[in-house]
Amino acid sequence: MAVDKYNLKNPSVKRILQEVREMQSSPSDDFMSLPLEENIFEWQFAIRGPGETEFEGGIYHGRIQLPAEYPFKPPSFMLLTPNGRFETQTKICLSISNHHPEHWQPSWSVRTALLALIAFMPTSPNGALGSLDYKKEERRVLAVKSREAAPRFGTPERQKLIDEIHQYMLGKAPSVPQQNSVQGSEEHPVNNEGEARAQDAGLVAAAEELPNPAVGEIHEVGERVIEEVHEAPVNVNPSPTGTSVSREIPARGPTDQLLQRPVTRVQKPADDRLFTWAAVGLTIAIVVLLLKKFMKSSGYGALFIDGS
Repeated sequence: MAVDKYNLKNPSVKRILQEVREMQSSPSDDFMSLPLEENIFEWQFAIRGPGETEFEGGIYHGRIQLPAEYPFKPPSFMLLTPNGRFETQTKICLSISNHHPEHWQPSWSVRTALLALIAFMPTSPNGALGSLDYKKEERRVLAVKSREAAPRFGTPERQKLIDEIHQYMLGKAPSVPQQNSVQGSEEHPVNNEGEARAQDAGLVAAAEELPNPAVGEIHEVGERVIEEVHEAPVNVNPSPTGTSVSREIPARGPTDQLLQRPVTRVQKPADDRLFTWAAVGLTIAIVVLLLKKFMKSSGYGALFIDGS
């Protein structure tokens, strides 16, 4: 890699070279990404489709463009492999991309961004810019095709790097599962909220583990990486598909329904009755006292006593 033409004291260059060394020393089975020989600010990457989804077994290539102010400004992302979730050769809108710099954290890295991209693959697009909403069957077909050959893009230098990354990922990504096994897993969907929390925890852990000696003050990842959905809908399928689970309930006759109808009975506690009688007695005593006082003040009480 020709690094002599770069200023090695520049924080961006130091950070990028650090991430390159980390990517080479600690490769992942889920992704691979490396910069071009002549431009360390342009990276080629490939991710494998998340397991137990319609993307499983697929190899999806893309391009990352790092800004000159990296890591203080976010990169841009572009998918090159048809996948049915994101448009190809179009900058996609994510909270980790340059579409929303207000969400970017300098402690995030290329590794963190690729983990987030994998987590976004099976989520609903909700009309985000650069998103697609193909049916699951169509996405499975694209997953199979993605393994056949790497996409063609750019100069021979770019293509050489893309082909090398593709060969690496073929050895890491399992083959696309059969249709029956995928359908069987769909019959027992996992809890989406729990899965989202697990994905968020993984992203935060990945971001916190990255050392960053080139950055003076780096805040830890404190906010959740989420996909923005406030953009105008682009290329959205008007009829997204979903998985529904039906339960068979045995039919019951009218007699069974009458017999099994719950009867609610409310028993009034004895304490309430005692309290009621005590209140009545107290009211009578107060009325008698007031009556005696009235008779005494009006003189009728004295006449009554004399007459007796």
